[in-house]
Amino acid sequence: MKNALSISKIERGGFISWELVVLGYLHSPSSLSNNGSDLVWSSYMEGLLEAGANLHIGHSVSNIQGNDGSRFPNAVVASSAIPQDNVEILHAKSVGVPIYKRDYWLAKLTEKYNLIAVSGSHGKSTTASMLAYVLKAMGDDLTAIVGAHVPQFPDGSIFYGGGKNFVLEADEYDGCFLGLSPSVAVVTNLDWEHVDIFEDEDAVKSIFRRFLKQIRVGGHLVICGDSQGARSLLDQIKQDTGLKYSGGVVSNQSSDLWGQGHDYKIITYGFSSFNDWYAESVCPNVQGGSDYILCERGRPLAQISLQIPGVHNVLNSLAVIATVLTLIGDKRQSHESIACLKLPLSKFMGVSRRFDLIGTIYGCHIYDDFAHHPTEVRAVLQAARQRFPNKALIAVFQPHTYSRLVVLKDDFANALSEADQVVVSAVYAARETNDWNINGKDLAASIIGPPSEYIPCLGNVVDKLALQILRDPHPEIVILTLGAGDVTTVGPKLLHELQTRSQDARH
Repeated sequence: MKNALSISKIERGGFISWELVVLGYLHSPSSLSNNGSDLVWSSYMEGLLEAGANLHIGHSVSNIQGNDGSRFPNAVVASSAIPQDNVEILHAKSVGVPIYKRDYWLAKLTEKYNLIAVSGSHGKSTTASMLAYVLKAMGDDLTAIVGAHVPQFPDGSIFYGGGKNFVLEADEYDGCFLGLSPSVAVVTNLDWEHVDIFEDEDAVKSIFRRFLKQIRVGGHLVICGDSQGARSLLDQIKQDTGLKYSGGVVSNQSSDLWGQGHDYKIITYGFSSFNDWYAESVCPNVQGGSDYILCERGRPLAQISLQIPGVHNVLNSLAVIATVLTLIGDKRQSHESIACLKLPLSKFMGVSRRFDLIGTIYGCHIYDDFAHHPTEVRAVLQAARQRFPNKALIAVFQPHTYSRLVVLKDDFANALSEADQVVVSAVYAARETNDWNINGKDLAASIIGPPSEYIPCLGNVVDKLALQILRDPHPEIVILTLGAGDVTTVGPKLLHELQTRSQDARH
C-alpha cells in the first residue's frame, strides 16, 4: 500500500476531504499519475495541483482516460456524494474498472497501522487534529488524515510519518467508517445528524454499534460518558453483557470493562465525576479559551489550559488526553505523559472554519464557523459568549440542506435564540432539491427572542451588515457566519467592504 498512501497524501482535497464532491483516480503504479474531477474549482484543488495531480472541472468520460485515450485507471475512488449515475462512474463500470467508495479505500490505507479512529456526530475534526498535533509534539512519527484544513499541519489536513500510529477522522456518513479496524476508537458524542441518510436517531445508534464491533481484539473504546447518545452505546453493552453500571452510565471501574465478544477496554471521559477522566473547575482564561483541573477517578492531576474557546473543546481535549494515555499504556508514566502533553494542548490553535477569526474592524469582530447542526450552533454561540461576554452576537445562519432543516427546524430556532440578532439566508441545497417546500424564512419566523430576519441572498446580507455597522462605527459586536455552505464567503466580503469604505472616508 505504499503507492496508495502516497496518493492519499496528494488527494487531501479529494476523497479524503469529507465535504468535497471529488473523484480520485489511481493509475498504474508504473506511471504513478493521479487524476481527479470536481464540479467547481476550490482552494483545495490548488494544493492538489502543486502535488502533481491532474485535475478536471466537470465530470466527463474523457476524464478517466489517459492522454492517448486508451489507458484507464486501475481503480476509481469515489466520494459518498457522487451518485451512481455519474457519467464517470457509469463509464468506469462499462470498461471493467472497479469502483471503490472511501470506506474501502480508507480500510486498505490503514490496515497495516495501529489505527486510532476518531468518530462522533460532532467534534471529529477538532479532536482528531488536536490528537495528531499533540502526539506529533510528543515525538510520535505518526500519519494522520483529518477532514478539514488544520493551520498547524504542514500539509493542511495530513501528517505523513513513518511510525505505526495512524490517526483518522472516521465519518459515519454513508457508513464510511464500517470498513475500518481501529485499535482505538474514539466516540465524541452521538446525535441525529445526516438526516438524509439516517431516518432517526436509532439508525445513527445502530451504525455506531456496528462500528464498535470493528474494534480490534485487545483494543480500546474512548467514549464521552456525558453524551446521552454515546451513553446509549454503553447501555447496550450493559444489556448485552450484564455488566453493572451506576445510574445508567459506566461506573468508576469503567476501564475494567470489556466490550461484548470483542475484547476491548472502555475508557470514559466528560465533566461528570463518574467518568474515568473528567474536568472540574472549568473557567475562561486570558487567551480566550478555558482552564480546568484534569482528574482521574477522583484524583486531581494537573491544570490544563486551552486557547480555543467553548466547553465542547474542553471535552475534545479530554478525549485527546484519554487517548494519548491509552496509547502510552504504562500507568507509571501517566504523570510524566500529562506533563508532556500540557504544552501542545495549550498551543493548539484549532481547525479552519471552527470559530475562525476573519478580521476585526470598527470594533466589530467577524468569525466564521462550520456549524450546521443545532448542537454545533449552540456550542459556537456559547464559545463566543465565553470569549466576548460583553459584546452583542449577530448570527448569520445558512441552513445546509432542506432535509436537515425540515427535521431540525425547531432545534435550530432554539439554538439560534442564544444570539442577540439573527439573519437567516436561503438554504444551501448541496445535493438536494426542495421536496419539502421549506426555506430559511420558515426558520427565521420560528426564532423566539432576538430579532430575526430572512435575507435569502448572501450579497444582500453583506450590504445589510455593512450599513448596520457603519451607522455605529464602534458597535462592539461579534458577527458569526454559520453553516457548511458558501456562507463562508460573507465574512471576507464584509471585511473587504468595510475596509474599502473606511479608506474612502479617509480620502
